[in-house]
Amino acid sequence: MSASTITPAPEAPISKPLARRPRGGINRRSPLGRAATYVLLVIFLVIVLMPAYVLLVTSLKSGREIGVNGQWNLPTEWTFASWEKAWTALRPSFIRTFELAIPVALISSALGAANGFVLSRWRFPGADVVFTLILFGMFIPYQAVMIPLRQVVHEIGLPPGIPTLVFVHCVYGIPICTLIFRNYYATTVPVELIEASRVDGAGMLRTFASVILPLSAPGFVVTIIWQFTSAWNDYLFAIFMSNTRNGPITIALNALAGAQSPDYAASMAGALITSLPTLLVYIVLGRWFIGGLMAGSVKS
Repeated sequence: MSASTITPAPEAPISKPLARRPRGGINRRSPLGRAATYVLLVIFLVIVLMPAYVLLVTSLKSGREIGVNGQWNLPTEWTFASWEKAWTALRPSFIRTFELAIPVALISSALGAANGFVLSRWRFPGADVVFTLILFGMFIPYQAVMIPLRQVVHEIGLPPGIPTLVFVHCVYGIPICTLIFRNYYATTVPVELIEASRVDGAGMLRTFASVILPLSAPGFVVTIIWQFTSAWNDYLFAIFMSNTRNGPITIALNALAGAQSPDYAASMAGALITSLPTLLVYIVLGRWFIGGLMAGSVKS
């Protein structure tokens, strides 16, 4: 048989891979699956927002209406008197809490970035032991160190109130900030970038300032939000290291609530005022917060 009479064998048809079907449960791509997902999300949203609804509705009621009208019912007479009373009582401490939370977030984030860089990319003998000892600070309960901490603060000579709380929160924020930045630098910043800066003659500080810090925005977003929220919502350190005259807003909110004859409407309004800054921070920076957490989770 000549070569001209040989016909090539027909190619086998390429079969498309079959889409996998879920073995059990509802397919979320189907209309039924999407409907079930939305129903569950709405249920969870209602459960989460129920306390906020009670706070808001109660804060807009008058004192005599709270005992008569149910907590779930809308007020028959809308009033903002409780909001005015709460803001008058909380305004001085509201400003002081910003003086606490902003320095704590910036200082502890800067220290955590420096520690994370040294422990991840500028190795030295015993780096793992140092990192373990730093992380150990995350697991020390606050209650266990309150009395020694007050003695240390007294020996240092820090004035009570916001300066003492800034120092305490910065010290307690170093472990978590160091952990976040160490993981971020270890998984995100390439070793070749550090070696290139060494070849160019840059030392550790110059490399950190000129090369590492411009790449650290996701890590700073995470640590700043974390530390700002922790300092703003703290009550235990505040009750030990300050008082209503020089302390943060959580102390003033506790005083506003009262003990013998509490004003529930003013307390609810005060709770909402206290939570607004942290709520706005998460609304504005929430997407970058999640992105920063995920940036240091896996290698790119």
